[in-house]
Amino acid sequence: MRYVLQLVRSTEKSCFFEDHKSCISKDVALSIAAIKGMNDILPGEVETWQFLEQVAREVFTTYGFSEIRTPVPEKTELFCRSIGETTDIVEKEMYTFNDKSDNSLTLRPEGTAPVMRSFIQNRLHNLDPVSKLYYLGPMFRYERPQKGRYRQFHQLGAEVIGVEDARIDAQVLAMLHQYFTRIGIESVALQVNSLGCPDCRPAYRLQLIDFLETRLDQLCSECQRRYRTNPLRVLDCKIATCQAATTAAPAMIDHLCCACDEHFAQVQTYLKAVDIPFAVNARMVRGLDYYVRTTFELVTDQLGSQNAVAAGGRYDGLIESLGGPALPGIGFAIGLERLVLMKGEEKIQPAVPQLFIAALGEEAASRAFVLMSRLQAHGIRAEMDYQGKSLKAQMRRANKLNAEFTLILGEEEITSGQAQLKNMCDSTQKTVALDSLQQVLQEKLSGSMGSA
Repeated sequence: MRYVLQLVRSTEKSCFFEDHKSCISKDVALSIAAIKGMNDILPGEVETWQFLEQVAREVFTTYGFSEIRTPVPEKTELFCRSIGETTDIVEKEMYTFNDKSDNSLTLRPEGTAPVMRSFIQNRLHNLDPVSKLYYLGPMFRYERPQKGRYRQFHQLGAEVIGVEDARIDAQVLAMLHQYFTRIGIESVALQVNSLGCPDCRPAYRLQLIDFLETRLDQLCSECQRRYRTNPLRVLDCKIATCQAATTAAPAMIDHLCCACDEHFAQVQTYLKAVDIPFAVNARMVRGLDYYVRTTFELVTDQLGSQNAVAAGGRYDGLIESLGGPALPGIGFAIGLERLVLMKGEEKIQPAVPQLFIAALGEEAASRAFVLMSRLQAHGIRAEMDYQGKSLKAQMRRANKLNAEFTLILGEEEITSGQAQLKNMCDSTQKTVALDSLQQVLQEKLSGSMGSA
């Protein structure tokens, strides 16, 4: 086994690690950095993540969704068959490796395919003809890290399996709208499109290829490479010259079969019926091969080129292509990093101690530990000093932690069984019996929450 470490040298001396053997110079400081594009989420930041996740659980549960959790690594074949072998993800971005049994595994680059694999393997369609599932967790793609796009990123997604009716498309979009309203992000716009189905898309695809061939010299090298294998992706290229060259490209919504055209019209009718604002974007395509019919994005102007914060659509043939029953499906994924960026300076305050016990002396510290532990067992956030610091230093610590109340505990307080409980907001004090401290705190805390 070999270890690769980043070394910060303070002298010319070197150090090597190999096969569990190490030689460490006293003059060399060791520093192991995080992998590029994979970031720590620290206290003070994680509270925003917890808020976004908690609201998602509340909203999605209201709409009848249940959480599902799948492994981070999956068999590579799953993504090649579902996402498409000519997509950027499969061709360039997947973290793929062979395990010790020589199985090809991939760290999941998106969440829908693993959920479908689990759905099929565990025969969830036998439990209910309609499955509503949501997931959250890390995904992995090897690409150039930039604002809002990282190599380890986090998605929150939802899937509905078993319903073809256009009303479920509208309900999924209504749930997305409700989620963004609840988290306080209003600077997003819903764009919808239809990508047709296997009946009407092939003819459109040939027409699009014919159009692109007349403008090959105006396309970037990447679009020139893939215009035959994945022509729809050319419409999604962010390079200005490609966008200009495809301005007059034929649109899928002008080539829909009767069934797809009616379905898309119904989706729009239902969105209007429940007052969900939207715009039709005929150029919108998705980067994954499994999408059909309804596709959508929630976009913003706050994140530069990475303007999509949520995206999804229908994948009616995906489950069958993976060996499951012929069931329709629709879903979406939200990029949590991008939501955090949009929340900006609006930080969610971390939970603060409700009581800080300042203990003077070893006996008082032992009694404070018992008091603190009992309060914590009853749901009261309590903290104390563990280093025998002075009273002044302990009070500074209580202030730094923004504790709501403090209790000074010394020899006199232990003897009398009473101590002064100080409200740190208004500096008022009250004598309380140590035996009734829990009850007094619960009354004061419930009162302060009620007045808030």
